[in-house]
Amino acid sequence: MKTILYTSDSRGHANNGWLNSYHSFSFANYHNPEKMNFGVLRVLNDDTVSGGQGFGQHPHKNMEIISIPLQGDLEHKDSMGNTTVIKEGDVQAMSAGTGVFHSEYNKNKNEEVKFLQIWVIPKTQNVTPRYDQISTHDLATKNSFYQILSPNKTDQGVWIHQDAWFSLGDFETGISSTYTLNKNSNGLFLFVLEGGITINEQQLKRRDAIGISETNEITLISTETSKVLLMEVPMEF
Repeated sequence: MKTILYTSDSRGHANNGWLNSYHSFSFANYHNPEKMNFGVLRVLNDDTVSGGQGFGQHPHKNMEIISIPLQGDLEHKDSMGNTTVIKEGDVQAMSAGTGVFHSEYNKNKNEEVKFLQIWVIPKTQNVTPRYDQISTHDLATKNSFYQILSPNKTDQGVWIHQDAWFSLGDFETGISSTYTLNKNSNGLFLFVLEGGITINEQQLKRRDAIGISETNEITLISTETSKVLLMEVPMEF
């Protein structure tokens, strides 16, 4: 088993006033040649957007873009004709493919919106752009991981054009949970949203992360009430 630790305080940081963003990987003006990606996981941004503010219309191409709201209401509009609002408990996936324009705004003027913006490099280029959105409230289980994304249209959660599987886990203190990979050649990137866990004798706290490869199974122990995002992704592209 190989591991790479990504501590919360080692992330890139940009505060533009209306946008306060932490970057797990190189993004925009933050460049670290040792943190370009983890396999096909290219971007993991932890964003806070001020009331009424947001990202104006901008283009994307040949990228799978996943948004996971943590607080507030995020309004999405795109050139495919979608106008939606996503909030905590939702997961949004967009395949940019041959090209798409979209915007994202904090729908509320009096509170912040917080969300994760995740980019995954697709296995197929120039696909037809598509949009998907689900609520995870009926999927959530306590003290075990539950799937929110996969490469299969008929699976639980949203789907993308990549052999990747995302899961969330809500754990009480002292819970041990094991995850078995869907593909042995994949790697795992675990991001602690809240609380703390121990994995492979490594203690992780809020917003810490760990990349794991060359194993087909991991076991974590929650050291306090915790919420964890697990991303299983191909290591080569």
